Amino acid sequence: MSTFPAAVRAAFSDRRAVALLLVVVFAALFDGAAYAQAESAVAGAIELTWLDAVILGLVEGITEYLPVSSTGHLLVANDFLGLDDTAEAEAAADTFAICIQSGAILAVLFLYWERIRQMLDGLLGRSDEGRKILIAVLVAFIPTVIIGLTLDSLVEDALFGVVPIAIAWVIGGLVILALQRANWFERTTGQLGDLTTRSAFIIGALQAVALWPGVSRSMTVIIAGVLMGLSLRAAVEFSFLLGLLTLTAATAFVGLKDGAEMVNTFGYVNPLIGLLVAFVSAVAAVKWMVSWLNEKGFEVFGWYRLVIGVLAFILLGAGVLG
Repeated sequence: MSTFPAAVRAAFSDRRAVALLLVVVFAALFDGAAYAQAESAVAGAIELTWLDAVILGLVEGITEYLPVSSTGHLLVANDFLGLDDTAEAEAAADTFAICIQSGAILAVLFLYWERIRQMLDGLLGRSDEGRKILIAVLVAFIPTVIIGLTLDSLVEDALFGVVPIAIAWVIGGLVILALQRANWFERTTGQLGDLTTRSAFIIGALQAVALWPGVSRSMTVIIAGVLMGLSLRAAVEFSFLLGLLTLTAATAFVGLKDGAEMVNTFGYVNPLIGLLVAFVSAVAAVKWMVSWLNEKGFEVFGWYRLVIGVLAFILLGAGVLG
């Protein structure tokens, strides 16, 4: 618990960058407030309140890069908040759950800018290591796109529900605990620059398993990275970098396709509040996760997944979730 506030302070040591982001977001908020009342007539009874936006922003930011599945948490949170009571609201809430990832994307850009700049230098031929890492990220992204576009509709129809999410939480927790007990996360020492294109492709293919809500994209990438020889720390960083590309593509795709409908349903201001909260909480969560893994290890996430999975089944049985 004591490491979390310290992580937050360290994350925001560059006050100028944060101030700039706040200026941009709040400028958009004030601009949106000018026509918020006009939107309310369109939104009708379907409403995303500012408190809903804050809750969902916290859920997204905290869980996106942790190996616990942000999609699973957001879908359950939508169910709990009643944002999926109608087909129209459910579609808008699902779009919001994707678009709010923009906050998490900004968090990685903010925290890992030096690594990203190294990759850009690699693109320009000024860094061999940056070029290797960039190629690895791009190669890992390819199978994710192919599998994702092929199976997206099937997965959404069959697995976007509380029961499949709870099952995935429990199975993922057992996998993490089994690997931790076998000391698998301590066996490997490879660095990002050592990752081959073959290994990167395999990692990307395994990342596609996270199309199943509750599995967790970051969990599959971290475990696959360790199985491919990366150290736990390197595998975690690779999950951040691959996530940056994957989340950007998913957010752009869904935003362009369904973003206008989401705004018509939920308005403009509250989704931006959710995005800002997602950014702040994602920065803190990433800093905390890296610090925790350096000191404690991966096991806590396995136990968390088991607990949250069992809790989801209990709430289903009690009729709280449906």
